[in-house]
Amino acid sequence: MTFTTADLCDSHEAQIRNRQLRIVAATFHRYGGRAVFQGPITTLKLFEDNSLVRKALDQPGDGRVLVIDGGGSLRRALVGDQLATLGVKNGWSGIVVNGCIRDSALIAGMDIGVVALGTHPQKTEKRNAGEVDVAVTFGGVTFSPGDWLYADGDGVLVSDLPLG
Repeated sequence: MTFTTADLCDSHEAQIRNRQLRIVAATFHRYGGRAVFQGPITTLKLFEDNSLVRKALDQPGDGRVLVIDGGGSLRRALVGDQLATLGVKNGWSGIVVNGCIRDSALIAGMDIGVVALGTHPQKTEKRNAGEVDVAVTFGGVTFSPGDWLYADGDGVLVSDLPLG
């Protein structure tokens, strides 16, 4: 499916009004080499520990989008080039990080969508702490496992159902 988030907003105004289609606050920056991406959502909730990120991206992505609620921390990077490479290798469509990434120049050349709050050079601690496939809320939107995410240069949308 070829789309722009602007066109999806224009053609799904009723879904926006009834909150079946939600627009994420414009606080994210694009980093991945794939400028436009979409897919069903898988979620992680964690804080300054990317152990679960590696476990998730090491699984078959099947075109899904990994949404990571890192609590908005700007003190550690939750995704770097090694994890992004895993995502590409395993067929993930994209990664959305409510936090930071690192190795942004390398990630920019990879065939995966990556959006995040910013960059930070320091890696995380490894405590294997966090939650998998729980509803997470940031950017004024709740992301639930199985929702659909659509992203391009204009923004990020979350829908209860796939948009045709």
